[in-house]
Amino acid sequence: MPFFEAHDAPETALRRRRILAVQPASRTLVSATDSFSCASRYSASFSRSASTISAGALATNRSPLPNGTGSNQAYGVDATFAFFTNLTAAAYWAQTDSPAGRKAASYRGQMEYAGDRYGLQLEQLGIDRGFNPEVGFVRRDDIRRSSGLVRFSPRPGAAVPAVRKFVWTGTGAYLENNGGQVQGRDWRGEFAIELQNSDRYYVNYGGTYELIPVPVRILGVPIAPGGYQYNTTRAGVTYGQQRLVSGAVAFETGEFYGGDRTSVSVTQGRVTFGPRLSVEPTWQGNWVTQGALSATTHLTGGRVVYTVRPTMFATALIQYNTAVSAVSANVRLRWEYRPGSELFVVYNEQRDTISTPLPDLMSRSLVVKVTRLFRF
Repeated sequence: MPFFEAHDAPETALRRRRILAVQPASRTLVSATDSFSCASRYSASFSRSASTISAGALATNRSPLPNGTGSNQAYGVDATFAFFTNLTAAAYWAQTDSPAGRKAASYRGQMEYAGDRYGLQLEQLGIDRGFNPEVGFVRRDDIRRSSGLVRFSPRPGAAVPAVRKFVWTGTGAYLENNGGQVQGRDWRGEFAIELQNSDRYYVNYGGTYELIPVPVRILGVPIAPGGYQYNTTRAGVTYGQQRLVSGAVAFETGEFYGGDRTSVSVTQGRVTFGPRLSVEPTWQGNWVTQGALSATTHLTGGRVVYTVRPTMFATALIQYNTAVSAVSANVRLRWEYRPGSELFVVYNEQRDTISTPLPDLMSRSLVVKVTRLFRF
């Protein structure tokens, strides 16, 4: 996977050109057709006084497609704007061309004011049905999403010396498809207290509407198609990472797709054993009732991080999920062998714990990625 980068840096502007080419080293077992993918990006940054503008253009091509015929092209432009210290904006527009002349576009506009006392975020995202960059990934198409956040976070100062900030936050999101059908709504209000030692206590309350188009099973409970409105309350505490043992503990209760759910979680946990070794345990328990049905699920896991040196570290994540009766492992090595150039080795494995006496293998993969930065 070759990677090339070029720089041209005048006093007030920085320009970059990147080209990425990918071609399988061998033919797959599924198809006897090799494919070639290429992505090219050009970007430029301009600074003047307290403002910075960065703009770029991207084009990709894949030929032939996985089915052995046709090709796919994607192209787009993006820009980010930074005004003074706290005001930023970003936007992009992209379009894909697929076989049979199908064209689909996607766009996003975002604005954020991140002041110390006040905060505001606004975002609009649109993805046409059929938007499909073959050299890339799209989680969901055919959507229009509007979202926003407002924040008021005064500092009490000497009046309450143990408190760094009081934070009031309100968020909202609205999701529909391109035909105008509502897919989801969400609103939430939160009050938090941030202490001088970085500990944070919070409580929030909000409501969610979600459209379920097909039957699904969530947390061990079957959910019928339809629209569901439910409200939840959540409270928790996050302990600062300067502690020898840190993490976040949360409790949530409320409605759940026509039933009720109570959840307790321990996340962002971290226990350090010297400067090189740390362990990050996680756990979440869910207790769900829906009419005569009830279910209990547990997600337990832990991540071990070992730092060999500042430019090399290894991590191992192991998780067990009772909802799907599976145990999974992810082991990763990252080495920055020279500035801007990295080696990644990732091993994944998942096993089914229902089988006995030993769990059956469900999937296994080994990925090796090497990047090299060229300056000229």
